[in-house]
Amino acid sequence: MNWNDYRKAVDAIPLSADFQERTEELVRRTAKIAELEKECISVKKKGFVKAVTIAAAVALLTVSAYAASRWLSPAQVADLHGDPLLSQAFQSEDAVRLDQSVQTENFCVTLAGLVSGENLSSWTSQADQARTYAVMILESLDGTPLDREDFSLMDYTVTPLVAGFTPWSVNSWTLNAGVSLLEQDGVLYYLLDTQNIEMFADHTVYMAFYQGMAPDRDTFTVAEDGTIAFAENFEGPRALFTLPLDESKADPAAVEQFIDDSGFDREWFTS
Repeated sequence: MNWNDYRKAVDAIPLSADFQERTEELVRRTAKIAELEKECISVKKKGFVKAVTIAAAVALLTVSAYAASRWLSPAQVADLHGDPLLSQAFQSEDAVRLDQSVQTENFCVTLAGLVSGENLSSWTSQADQARTYAVMILESLDGTPLDREDFSLMDYTVTPLVAGFTPWSVNSWTLNAGVSLLEQDGVLYYLLDTQNIEMFADHTVYMAFYQGMAPDRDTFTVAEDGTIAFAENFEGPRALFTLPLDESKADPAAVEQFIDDSGFDREWFTS
């Protein structure tokens, strides 16, 4: 059976509603009984090496039957960045686990999950402000390992976008965002840290991944109803996800403050 056939077969396996809960409990019991030793996993992120337990690696089983065989969870990505506080946030009830995938060019782009709130990270000076953190995963469809050196943060973009606002007015640049990238077993993990996007929750909010820099009219189009899509002639890997935000968390006053603080004419946000 080749890789693609295997993937289809595993994805087709029916899972019970309590699969994740039962698997997590099994992992906890197994880890406690075996008293697993720590092993070092080398992560190509500014040359640092982070020790994680085998139990943490086994915990990947809780993601899904197939994804567990390939991906780190958002919590593990945060842990490997040396941010245990954010790792805990990704495991909290407030976190949103998505694992939505798009195949594009020779890649699979997956939005793994996100979490929003205050004081969620131990390595940012803006931790006392409401922030959103999201993990995007990039892997090759043919199983070829990806090297982070070939996917510079200057060449590929992860950014929020908001329907009703132009892509060049609400994005990672205007939202004071930062992105970190690490590679594990030939899979790339993007960790986005941005101003809280829940303030736009009464609009359709997207998370985009594409080859290129700041969004412009060559990258995206805006329909009359405000919805956003990739331009028809845009070339390169790309994915656009719609985020399931809680509309009750929308903050129109914060949006107005965001626009005022930008220093740009308001027409720039809608036309």
